[in-house]
Amino acid sequence: MPSMNDLVHQHTDLGERDLEWLHLLVSEWQLLSDLSFADLVLWLPTRDGTRYVSVAQMRPNTGPTSYQDDMVGHLVPRGRRPLLDVAHDEGRIVREGDPEWREEVPVRVESIPVRREGHVLGVIARNTNLLTVRTPSRLELTYLQSASDLAQMIAGGTFPYPGQQVGMDRAPRVGDGFLRLDADGVVQYASPNALSAYHRLGLAADLVGLPLGPTTAELAPTRGPVDESLVKLASGYAPRETEIEGNDCVVQLRAIPLKPKGEHIGSLILLRDVTELRRRERELITKDATIREIHHRVKNNLQTVAALLRLQARRIGATGDENARAALEEAVRRVGSIAIVHETLSQNLDERVEFDEIADRVITMVAELSPDGRVTGHRRGRFGILDAEIATPLSMVLTEILQNALEHAFGPGETGRIEVGATRTEVRRGSARLLVTVTDNGRGLPEGFDPRSDGSLGLQIVRTLVEGELGGRFDMIAAEGGGTRAVLDLPVEQRKR
Repeated sequence: MPSMNDLVHQHTDLGERDLEWLHLLVSEWQLLSDLSFADLVLWLPTRDGTRYVSVAQMRPNTGPTSYQDDMVGHLVPRGRRPLLDVAHDEGRIVREGDPEWREEVPVRVESIPVRREGHVLGVIARNTNLLTVRTPSRLELTYLQSASDLAQMIAGGTFPYPGQQVGMDRAPRVGDGFLRLDADGVVQYASPNALSAYHRLGLAADLVGLPLGPTTAELAPTRGPVDESLVKLASGYAPRETEIEGNDCVVQLRAIPLKPKGEHIGSLILLRDVTELRRRERELITKDATIREIHHRVKNNLQTVAALLRLQARRIGATGDENARAALEEAVRRVGSIAIVHETLSQNLDERVEFDEIADRVITMVAELSPDGRVTGHRRGRFGILDAEIATPLSMVLTEILQNALEHAFGPGETGRIEVGATRTEVRRGSARLLVTVTDNGRGLPEGFDPRSDGSLGLQIVRTLVEGELGGRFDMIAAEGGGTRAVLDLPVEQRKR
């Protein structure tokens, strides 16, 4: 199905400012649809003026639909629907005519011109399914009157309010809670859901007849003077949103002033009890903070272990046992590589890390072992974002391979370079493979060397982690032009969130 932007650019000459206004209208018109108990279809005249094209459609949450099929993208010639012609040409709301019959369902059709800065951009066709019509309740009468006021504002170019676009997924809807205020901010009607929300805030009386602004300010716990901005917002004098918290309850509130003929006659207040939603959000924030604190403490503990091992290595070195000292220094670097991952995780909101930063720090940490910086290291390509369960063993693997290259590829006094390459290839959505290469320009592999069985403890650790924990493949081959290349091929499945 084509988007509204595509249809507007294809069939009309409307400018970008007009298109922005239409997007703002469409983001708000669920309110009009629900108050009207009606379907809405936005029709725009084509650039040649001979037809109308439907660019958006909305169905009500409060009543049955009049359209079973999608209308977006349909074209109708002028004259086929006279109410569209009259509303567009005369710039007024048109309600004349008998109901239409669609698949044995009577439908009342009305047309509302959409005006911006004095120009009619298009027409909203409001279609009401009359099959279930009955004597309306007070709630329904209040809904319909409010819908009529909003329709007049759309026709007059004063609704929606610029700069007040809200997300349809988070804004309160009519069914969540609905209040109608008069011009003085006094409640004229309160839906049952709205009344229940205020009772949870601590109101003991009925809302009808009370000034909503002062009443709301009294229910919201404050220190010092009454919050005048809250009073004005809850009184409906400006199109704003806020949240009110009191009595262990959180209520989201949105005010929509009504000015159908340019004069403020009252306002609509939409509200929703979001207590449980905010409680869960706070729990998630607390959980995230706890996880980050755990990673921070693990990092600190690992650094303490590394410091103790380093101290022990110095003492052993003083006795002349160089093999034991070297083994302890290797253990220090292994612990340090794990600490780097936990330090990065302690700064994130989830259990995923940008591994390029970790790789750069591991390269720097290992390269510092080279006397006078004779051997340098750098990274080519990107590892990307990895889950913690992949990042931790991979950091150890990278440390071991780099350390092995530094120790065995270059002799005393020799200079050289080590390059870490990373290539990530997506296999399918949410699944990829990561090819990591560590290439040096040193002396090369010994004759008859088998990476699957030969090598130091470090290479044994690499094979165990790559094949057993990461589910990948590891190999060491001769590099082009001399030197050695270690190759890692790993699956990097991303966990669903």
